[in-house]
Amino acid sequence: MIVYDLSCDQGHRFEGWFGSSDDFASQKEQGLVSCPQCGSEQVSKAPMAPAVGRKGSQQHSVSRPDDQGVSNTPMTPEVAKALEKLAKAQAKALENSTWVGKDFVEQSRSMHYGEREHTAIHGEASVDEARDLLDEGVPIAPLPLPVAPPEDVN
Repeated sequence: MIVYDLSCDQGHRFEGWFGSSDDFASQKEQGLVSCPQCGSEQVSKAPMAPAVGRKGSQQHSVSRPDDQGVSNTPMTPEVAKALEKLAKAQAKALENSTWVGKDFVEQSRSMHYGEREHTAIHGEASVDEARDLLDEGVPIAPLPLPVAPPEDVN
């Protein structure tokens, strides 16, 4: 994952998470990147400084000139609790789902067109593949949090 600081033509700053710089370019080209505050699709990468760790036990907060509450301080307990609940809900939803990896697109289509039994699956699909499935009426949804393939989990 790569995190970009982004800004729109109205001056709003926000961050976006992408699988790669190519993913950002592709999504922007397709009109999938927009400002969460005003909806503008005129979005560009904002200048950003790398996060460099401090020595020892020193803590340092980075504030931006436009001060929109972005910092590298630890997340609040409320945010941590919300993310924990989201992770638990996703794990519960995936309990009876089978990881199919790169076969996700093919298997989703097979189920949609009645070529195989309907079962809960999850796996990998590019943005273009997901868009094609949705255009065909195949019911899919992105997971809110990344999922590691079973072979990559300890």
